[in-house]
Amino acid sequence: MKTNLLPEEIDALAERVVAENKEAGRKVVLAESCTGGLVAAAITEIPGSSAVLDRGFVTYSNEAKMETLGVSQDIIETFGAVSIACVWAMAVGALRNSGADVAVAISGVAGPDGGTQLKPVGTVVFARAFRNQDGEPEGELKHFDGGDGPGGRASIRRQATLCALELLLP
Repeated sequence: MKTNLLPEEIDALAERVVAENKEAGRKVVLAESCTGGLVAAAITEIPGSSAVLDRGFVTYSNEAKMETLGVSQDIIETFGAVSIACVWAMAVGALRNSGADVAVAISGVAGPDGGTQLKPVGTVVFARAFRNQDGEPEGELKHFDGGDGPGGRASIRRQATLCALELLLP
C-alpha cells in the first residue's frame, strides 16, 4: 500500500504533470515563494519525475528573488513581491537559470498575517513562461479562501500548489 506524503488530489495532478510533460519531451522549472517548494515536492513524489523536473527555486525573501532569479528591486519596490510583475520576472529568471522549457512562478500571502486591503490573505499570483517565447509570460492573480480556522494557511498553500500544477500541464 502506497503512503502519500501529500494530499491525494495533489499526487494525482502531479502524476499527470510528470506523464504529460514526459510525453511532450518538456522539462519544467519552478520559482516558488508562498508554496515553499510544495510544487517541486509534489512532482518529485512521482516516480520518473527526473525526466521532467529540471530544478526548483524557493525564493521566499525579496532578497532571494533578486539575487537568485534576477527580479529587479524596482519591481519589488513599485509593485511588491505579490504582483504579476514580480512573478513574471521570477518565471523569466527561472528559465534563464535552468535548462527547462517552461517555468511556473508563484508568490502570495498565505497568512495569517501579512495581508493588506489591496492584497488580503489568500492573494496568490502565478506566471508561466516558455523558453524562446515572444512577448510577456502569462500571469494570473487569484484569491483563495483559507477559512478562519487554523488550517487557513495550509488551505491557501494547497490551493496554490494545485493551481501551479495545472499551469504545468502541456
